[in-house]
Amino acid sequence: MTSLAAIGLVVAAYLAITLVIGVVAYRRTAGTPEDYFLGGRATRTTVLFMALFGTNVTPFVLLGIPGLAYHQGVAVFGLNAAIVGFGIPLTFFLIGEPARRVARRLGAITPAELYAERLGSPAVGLALFAAFFLYTLPYMVTAVIGAGLTAEVLTEGNLSFGAASALILGITIAYTALGGMRATMWTNVFQGATFLGFIVAAFFLIADRLGGLGAATSAVQARAPHLLEKATTGAFAPGPWASWALAISLTVIAFPHMLVRVFAARDAAALKNVCRLYPLVLVVLWLPAVLFGVWGAAEVPGLQGKASDAIFPLLVARHLGPVLQGMALAGVLAAVMSTLDAQLLTLSSMLTRDVLRRVRPGLAPAREVVAARLFTLALSAAVFVLVLARPASLFDIAAFSFSGYVTLTPTLLLGVRWRRFTAAGAIASIAAGNLALALALAGVLPAPFGVLPVAWGLLAAIAGALLGTALSRPPPAEQVERALGRA
Repeated sequence: MTSLAAIGLVVAAYLAITLVIGVVAYRRTAGTPEDYFLGGRATRTTVLFMALFGTNVTPFVLLGIPGLAYHQGVAVFGLNAAIVGFGIPLTFFLIGEPARRVARRLGAITPAELYAERLGSPAVGLALFAAFFLYTLPYMVTAVIGAGLTAEVLTEGNLSFGAASALILGITIAYTALGGMRATMWTNVFQGATFLGFIVAAFFLIADRLGGLGAATSAVQARAPHLLEKATTGAFAPGPWASWALAISLTVIAFPHMLVRVFAARDAAALKNVCRLYPLVLVVLWLPAVLFGVWGAAEVPGLQGKASDAIFPLLVARHLGPVLQGMALAGVLAAVMSTLDAQLLTLSSMLTRDVLRRVRPGLAPAREVVAARLFTLALSAAVFVLVLARPASLFDIAAFSFSGYVTLTPTLLLGVRWRRFTAAGAIASIAAGNLALALALAGVLPAPFGVLPVAWGLLAAIAGALLGTALSRPPPAEQVERALGRA
């Protein structure tokens, strides 16, 4: 059997299992929007953790982080993983759990619908939908780019970047459109186990091929010693580091596809268990990702710019056999699909519930599900067009999306934690945060102490929320009590 055939067989087996899980979920899915979009709000700890973790892990981690570490070294671990490991569980507690309770109380299915109902303003829902769409679309692009890039490298160009991207979109559309939330969460368990298991195995296997951890480190010390040194300049200076810490910690709960999965939790206990597991598993994943990039700088020197995004598949191709290369491709596909399916489902649910239902009141539940499936197809076509353009590195595209999501966190927090918060405060926060972020990205606003544009966006969003709320009337007491209960 040729190497290409072995890789293809492993990947085909992975894709077949994924589709079978999707079909089984389809047969268990009722025709109601709540069951299709949220799986009946009955997800327990194991499935919830794997769904959230699988959705959170994208080619940004598996390809973008090794690509960044290739240039910037081991300090990338401190720039990201240590902060994320504690920041994400904290936001699950501060925003996710109260949002889950309010969504259940109001019968809300999407984040935009939740805050529109909580604040008594359809305009808030439309503003959130627009922002979520703006920042989720490019993030989806990073996932598909990662799959296409890995497939092209491991098949030595026999499966082109474009063909691989089209294939991954097609398979994801099939099981997501059929089975909805239940299909995406059930497949996430399989996908999460696939990519996490392979990353850990690849770490030890590649280290062994390099002569062991000590020999791999010595090679880096000899050829690129700066990658093993403590960094204090550039992205690691206090200003950029602190502002990136804000972005990487706050952004995940503002992913609409993550927040919807929190809504699907059976109860608070399931979400608390997830918070306990998250830091440990993130460290297990991020440490190999960073070291792949550092080892790769010594093994495959000379990659420039976004070309370093391919360093992980290049190491796999050099040091692992065809079957393991197939598992590597399956692992990256698993990471891609476990995020992409959630993004497709969430954006389609927001379009139907937060836009279409307002344009056509009284839309039958069955037609709502059909409309969501059609939007999934249209959205996938838009993603494919952007993927072929490949506008920037995975890290840079993701950083843009992360910065945008952070501007929404004041609204997401205050909407479920502050009874006095108003619709005017939410709209002012979203508008001010995104305007400041755009001005900072364009270089109009200064960067004191080297802070990143996300810092301006967050400060403006907080100011807008407080000022907009102070200048508007308090919400009606019965509206607040319906959403948040009695004080």
